[in-house]
Amino acid sequence: MTKFKSVCQIPISNFSKLLILFWLLVSVTSCKAQTSSPDLKIVVGADQTESYLPVLKNKNVAIVANPTSCIGSVHLVDTLKSLGVSISCVFAPEHGFRGKAEAGELIGNDIDKATGVKIVSLYGTHKKPTKEDLLKVDIIIFDIQDVGVRFYTYISTLQYVMEACAENNLELIILDRPNPHGYYIDGPVLDTAYKSFVGMQAIPIVHGLTMGEYAQMLNGEKWLENKVKCNLKIIKIKNWDHTKKYELPIPPSPNLPNQIAVNLYPSLCFFEGTIVSVGRGTDKPFQIFGYPNMPEGNYFFTPKSIVGKAKNPPYENTKCQGFDLTDFGILYADQGRQLYLNWLIQSYQFSNDKGNFFNSFFDKLAGNSILKKQIIEGVEESQIRNSWGPDLLTYRMMRKKYLLYKDFK
Repeated sequence: MTKFKSVCQIPISNFSKLLILFWLLVSVTSCKAQTSSPDLKIVVGADQTESYLPVLKNKNVAIVANPTSCIGSVHLVDTLKSLGVSISCVFAPEHGFRGKAEAGELIGNDIDKATGVKIVSLYGTHKKPTKEDLLKVDIIIFDIQDVGVRFYTYISTLQYVMEACAENNLELIILDRPNPHGYYIDGPVLDTAYKSFVGMQAIPIVHGLTMGEYAQMLNGEKWLENKVKCNLKIIKIKNWDHTKKYELPIPPSPNLPNQIAVNLYPSLCFFEGTIVSVGRGTDKPFQIFGYPNMPEGNYFFTPKSIVGKAKNPPYENTKCQGFDLTDFGILYADQGRQLYLNWLIQSYQFSNDKGNFFNSFFDKLAGNSILKKQIIEGVEESQIRNSWGPDLLTYRMMRKKYLLYKDFK
């Protein structure tokens, strides 16, 4: 059995080579993102009530929201309700309005116990607001903290809400929030033949846009169904731009509990399309990976069912062997400006059951069938990355048209 070091949790046999490659990567590609000036507090769209409260006067308002939709420590819905805004309903995305549901769990309609407001699920029987849902609605507010990754489903919800607004002649107000991965762009651009709810448009995995900017792209590129155009009002973020990193004040979903998980998520989510667990059902989701009897790895974990986070997780109650990336995640958060593929590549190479390593979900996450073939054929990471180049260049040029904030270099 190969021995391991704790630093970055990579086998000694591969450690030196990968560490050198990583630091070369850092020195060549990483212009460390600036931090926010201590004198300039970031003010998200929701905090700027003076900019949108007048528009809501005497109107029936629907709000697309989840637990991140807060003004300070108070939920947006609770705040607006206390200010006398007439809230017709709340539209709840994946994970629910108060964030009680795990990833992929269907959500039903409900009544919010705190406010008495009707909750309409956009992750149950339908993902797009219906004409009936909008009968008593005059205007919609969208306020959700995204993580800037194509397969994170809140941007798909945004598209469906924009289409519903356009089709029903409703204005949409987006209360913009920073993108924690907004300081770089990376990954394969989606082939629309693999379009799904975890990837609806031809954008890379890390797209480098805020919700407001992405909404402008959906409109501008005529990507909404039937090429309709949504009437948008975007409340821009103050004192933030794409050169600045941003630590999320509230976990964006139950299995991204901290900034380390957020930073590792774009790279580790590929494992959801394989036999490998990403630690759902543990206290370190998206910070560890492994599976029972993994041929390599010096970290052990046993997934358990956790209400609201991981109901019946992969390998429930079964001991898994793998790697803890916590320390690497901290380093990656400070230095990384690209996806890290070697965990995926090496896990496939380590596997004793390569024929069953990938499942049918992998191509949807990748947004193509090419990445899986490249890994199976033993293509090196640098060559895989080079294959993304032409599409990423085209995307970068398109993206510039829709930016609301100073861009990174």
